Amino acid sequence: MPISIFGFQALWSPVYLGVLVLITILYFLVLVKWRGKFKESEPLKMKEAGLFVSAMVLLYAVKGSPIDLLGHILFSMHMGQMAIMLLLIPPLFIMGIPTWAWRAFINLPIVNPIFNFLSRPMFALIFFTMVFSFYHIPLIFDFVKQGILLHGIVNIILFVSAIFYWWPVVNNLEGMYKFHGLKKLAYLFGLSVTLTPACALIIFGQNPFYATYTEGEAWLQAMALCVPSGTLSQLGLSGPEMFSSMSTLEDQRTGGIVMKVLQELVFTVFLWLVFYEWLRNENDNADEITAKALRDRELMAYHRHNA
Repeated sequence: MPISIFGFQALWSPVYLGVLVLITILYFLVLVKWRGKFKESEPLKMKEAGLFVSAMVLLYAVKGSPIDLLGHILFSMHMGQMAIMLLLIPPLFIMGIPTWAWRAFINLPIVNPIFNFLSRPMFALIFFTMVFSFYHIPLIFDFVKQGILLHGIVNIILFVSAIFYWWPVVNNLEGMYKFHGLKKLAYLFGLSVTLTPACALIIFGQNPFYATYTEGEAWLQAMALCVPSGTLSQLGLSGPEMFSSMSTLEDQRTGGIVMKVLQELVFTVFLWLVFYEWLRNENDNADEITAKALRDRELMAYHRHNA
């Protein structure tokens, strides 16, 4: 059965699109037209604007386009949404906002202590892993899917936790927590390891876990998150099996595989970028590094001789 039966509003989420367009307009107003109101502001770079707009386009694609509707029908599509929303969009969002704008925001009296605490690398890593893992516990997952307000709040928490996870990897602010070189590689590898148990449980589970993808009544309640109730009542649907040839168990296992594969693809790209940045820095500062190593060796020999 085609998903077009759900109507234009369910397929394209015009209100959500309008919100993202307003956020994008505000972005350009603040960083271009009103930039002079901020101290130490700099002209917006084309690369920064491109990254931010890319983040907004991807956010609409996964949460406002027909992909979002399919995410309520197929668990595998939902996991693809999660991978893009939590592993790809946050670094684009962070890098799309100029350093001076981040500094102005973080230096706000209310924001500063909270941001400094939540962006501690180890805390951010553990917090993101816990939020992601707890969200996919069947009892919690099905409960969150039953209410639009709760679902929205949890999605915001997931996204914010991903922002703090990615912060030490891609931010360029002086005095903020951030990693360089091999430490950054280890940090990225850490999340890959911590997300593996949740994905493994989903992939190797012997039974379908989630009522919102297996039980007709629970599924219809979850579908009400993106389809007007009046439309749903007229369609006489029984469950997601009407839109897919996969069994619910196959769909669930595919979802775990999709999440893990997309995670590895995103991390492979960022690991390569980090490695390339580290290698270039080593080459650019080769003379300085060599000189420092010689000084350290001479100092160690001096202490050994006078010991």
